[in-house]
Amino acid sequence: MLPLMSSTPDAFHAAGGADLLFLAATVAQENAPDTGGLADFLRGFFGPLFLVIVSIVAVFFLFTREITRFAQFIILAIFIGIVFYVPGIIEVIAVALARAMGVSTE
Repeated sequence: MLPLMSSTPDAFHAAGGADLLFLAATVAQENAPDTGGLADFLRGFFGPLFLVIVSIVAVFFLFTREITRFAQFIILAIFIGIVFYVPGIIEVIAVALARAMGVSTE
């Protein structure tokens, strides 16, 4: 006869289930990918690429004497650069907007 649902944890522990759970948790932590430095890696990889693209486009606008487009592009590039290089800025902006609208952020 099959054990009832209430006695399943007892049967699990009697079969050494607590050790199996500990082993499964340990193996899962050992095989997990290391994402601690992922944001720093991406920032270090795409940061110089972003600066090169901004520089090329800015020089193009200056050589074609499109000063208005140059100014618009530089302002947009500065805002994108701030979001890209300052890690916590998105959270700070979101909290500030929520507080401005009267939403509790605690």
